[in-house]
Amino acid sequence: MAATVDMTKTDPQPSRFERLRARYRWLDHLVRAGVRYTERHGDHYAAAITFFSVLSLVPLLMIAFAAAGYVLFLRPELLTELQDGIAENLPPALGDLINPIIVQAIDSRTAVGVLGLLIALYTGVGWMSNLREALSEQWAQVPEPPALPKRLLFDLLALLGLGLALVGSFAITGLASGFTRAVLALVGLTEAGWAPTLLAIVGVVLGLTANWLIFLWVIARLPRERATFRSAARAALLGAVGFEILKQVMTIYLAAIRDSPSGAVFGSFLGLLVFVFFASRFVLFVTAFAATARGNEQEALALAPVPGPAVIRPEVTIRSGPTPTTAAGLLGAGAATALLTRRLLRRP
Repeated sequence: MAATVDMTKTDPQPSRFERLRARYRWLDHLVRAGVRYTERHGDHYAAAITFFSVLSLVPLLMIAFAAAGYVLFLRPELLTELQDGIAENLPPALGDLINPIIVQAIDSRTAVGVLGLLIALYTGVGWMSNLREALSEQWAQVPEPPALPKRLLFDLLALLGLGLALVGSFAITGLASGFTRAVLALVGLTEAGWAPTLLAIVGVVLGLTANWLIFLWVIARLPRERATFRSAARAALLGAVGFEILKQVMTIYLAAIRDSPSGAVFGSFLGLLVFVFFASRFVLFVTAFAATARGNEQEALALAPVPGPAVIRPEVTIRSGPTPTTAAGLLGAGAATALLTRRLLRRP
């Protein structure tokens, strides 16, 4: 009796993580966003953004020194107080060294300020260009690169727009918080026990709203090809909440590293560097989250051009004789054989 062998193959069972992805759409969305972030080189772009962010600190410090020079020049009494404080708290030799440097910095305030503005303009446009390229990469956009003057102009306008959005959001937060405090004072509830809690809640809500507006602008308007606000709204909400958590974590981190001797010297700079890098990664991940929404992915598939059918044309080449290389080789071999035969026949 012949034994029968079952050759049918069973499909592999999905793993537990795959079953969880199929069950929870939000988990599947996070995984797809992570895959998009990794495939689109999110860490490399975040490192480039961090480099230009740190590079932009130098001209900003120059502008700050120039502004301080103008303040000391317009208010000589502050300069006198500063010099007196240096003379009282530092050794005489060190004070005689620092005071001329301060006077020289005040005298060169205009040159330092103009040079700082020019460098800040260059580094700011470079920072914005890298940010827009990174965001466009997460959206899987491959737009044609515009001409250099046009690209620089658009990046400069985007930089100014982002700056105005930041200033406007923080101004709204401050004014609304002050308005709430004024309303409580008007109705005589400033001394109430729940007033500080209410102010804290209003501050958190306003901070989240400001962050949401900024993330909405960054995700939807900064890429080379603009996306709709509707597709970026949910991702911007995730970015607003996550950015507040990131700020709290970085506050705890800075408080922890300041206790060490090296942290007391380099803690602020290292903390700023780490914060900018993780903030850049988070912004790009949130953009990938917006780009991998089901509606956006289906739209991208619908807009993708369908390649035409493959056409196979067999080509047969028939030669009636040897190729030039083969003919040259045969002539050389024949000549060598003739010379060898002639020498052999001449021998006695």
